[in-house]
Amino acid sequence: MDTLKEDLKKQIIEQLNLEDITPADIADDSLLFNDEGLGLDSIDALELIVLLEKYHGIQVTKPEEGKEAFKSVNTMAEYIRKRKS
Repeated sequence: MDTLKEDLKKQIIEQLNLEDITPADIADDSLLFNDEGLGLDSIDALELIVLLEKYHGIQVTKPEEGKEAFKSVNTMAEYIRKRKS
């Protein structure tokens, strides 16, 4: 079990106030901004930027980086690991 991915799911649910969703409902490779995934929007993207800074001390300064990083829980975890190393 990847604790970073599990933590990210909990943080996403908390940060975005997703009341009827549990970490188990979010697949690691599910697209976050797709209707088949969580169906997030641009306001949610701003909240994800806040989440990365608040919980992981990472600032997203380039929009293209954020677009890639926020595709799925897998890509967010990979982005955090790269930035922390």
